[in-house]
Amino acid sequence: MLFTKRLREGIRRGRIRCTIRIWQTPRVKVGNRYRMEEGHVVVDAIAQIRLKDITHDLARESGFDDVEDLLATAKHGAGTKVFLIRFHYLPAGAWERATGGKTCKLPPS
Repeated sequence: MLFTKRLREGIRRGRIRCTIRIWQTPRVKVGNRYRMEEGHVVVDAIAQIRLKDITHDLARESGFDDVEDLLATAKHGAGTKVFLIRFHYLPAGAWERATGGKTCKLPPS
C-alpha cells in the first residue's frame, strides 16, 4: 500500500490511522503488513463504503484538508469501489520484537 509523501510523517507519528482507496477489489488483507519506508503499515480493518460516506471528518482523519483533496489523490485508475482501511504503523524492528525475533515472510507491497 503506497502513501503520498505528505502523509507519511503523520502515519509514522500515529496521527493518520486510516485511508480511503478506490479499487475494483481490495488490494490488502486484514492482519497483513506492508512496507512503508523503514517500517510497516499493518491493516487492522477494511470495509467497503459508499462515495457519499466520505465526510469532511473522515477526510481530515485520513490526513487530507477536505473531501475534494482526498478524492483528487484517491480517484485514479479504473476502480469504482470505495474502501475504508484502518491501520497502524510499526517502526523498523517492531515486528521482529513482537514476533520474538522469528522471521516472517512479507506479502508483496
